[in-house]
Amino acid sequence: MRPLREMWLYFWRDLMIANTYRSPFILDAIQALFGAAMFFYAAQFVDSPQLRSAMPQPGSYFAFALVGFVFFDYLSVAMDTFDQSLMEARDSGTLEHVLVTQTSLPVMLAGSAIYPFLITTVRIAIYILWGALLFHFPLRDANWPGVIVVLAASLLSFSGLGILSASYLLLFKRGNPAKWLLIGLWGVAGGMLFPVTILPDWLQLIARLNPMTHALNAMRAALLGGAAFSDLLPAIEILLLFTLVLLPISVLVFSWTVRRTKITGTLSHR
Repeated sequence: MRPLREMWLYFWRDLMIANTYRSPFILDAIQALFGAAMFFYAAQFVDSPQLRSAMPQPGSYFAFALVGFVFFDYLSVAMDTFDQSLMEARDSGTLEHVLVTQTSLPVMLAGSAIYPFLITTVRIAIYILWGALLFHFPLRDANWPGVIVVLAASLLSFSGLGILSASYLLLFKRGNPAKWLLIGLWGVAGGMLFPVTILPDWLQLIARLNPMTHALNAMRAALLGGAAFSDLLPAIEILLLFTLVLLPISVLVFSWTVRRTKITGTLSHR
């Protein structure tokens, strides 16, 4: 129970900080409306029978692109939230105090990620709500338990990369440039805004090795096509395989980085 209590305390800390700045939440809700509208009207311009025939699920390009966009938001948070948590603690002078407590590193990392993931979930729910209310985003056939399982498996898979990025920041005191290169590559070869089947063969090979491709395919299948859990299982298994490999390695690397910076006395250096 102690690790759960410690993670709750991290979440409560972030929630109290956010509660003192309420205007960003309102602005996010308004921004979500403009974002959903932008995709809807862009879809009216580019939608075509040829494009629809290339999409894995039936429906409009708007629904396809909106799922890709909001899911990419999750990827960005998973890759960035650990960096941001470290930088905020470093800038406020609390980093050393946090890292010398008895709280284990996995608990600290998980606790720091709860609030960013939760607020991103709320923001994405608002995007989809605007899309459903105003722009005919289909929700009737969604397999919501399947959506939740795919989302959880995806976040675990991507979080390992985020922790590795935080290790780079802690060690070199600069943001990881490879993170943005990877996000850019995954945006192209991940099926964010267009089906990967229209890509050249060599990019399709990269897409098949990309966990985001499998996550997005499963998410669209569950959300837009109402796919059964048995149909989602192959993608979930691939995501869990990435998790089993990446997450333990990333935690070990982060632990080594913390020990290294403590020895060199550079833990709180900028």
